[in-house]
Amino acid sequence: MAPHESINHSETNKPKPFELFLLDPDQKKIEEKIYAGMSNTSDFILNKEDHTLGNLLAEYLKRHPKVLMCGYKVAHPNVPEVLIRVQTDGTIQPKEALLSVCKQLIASYGHLAREFTREYELRKMVSAGNQDQNNTGGY
Repeated sequence: MAPHESINHSETNKPKPFELFLLDPDQKKIEEKIYAGMSNTSDFILNKEDHTLGNLLAEYLKRHPKVLMCGYKVAHPNVPEVLIRVQTDGTIQPKEALLSVCKQLIASYGHLAREFTREYELRKMVSAGNQDQNNTGGY
């Protein structure tokens, strides 16, 4: 670096925006590691994710009847990686609990999207009807 060039110190450690969500070519979205410290326990590493998905999954996993314990952490804000630890009662594997919760959330958010779209379209029709009525003087 030339002596006259300055460094923007606020961005020296900041990852590029696309590095926060695009997987590397050899990187998996989710990895499972069996946790030897407790029975029926796995750690799931979610690559290129943050508190949004980590908290959502952890909260729903805690509600699962076969899950004894669940927690998550994000090690550092500049590292887009979430670790979720899940312990089950042994009747199902932690991976099965995670898959069950993911399917439940996909169904719930699919329903929410359909309801939102339906309400939006209804409001558009009502709004268009009101505009037509105003343009014709109410006749």
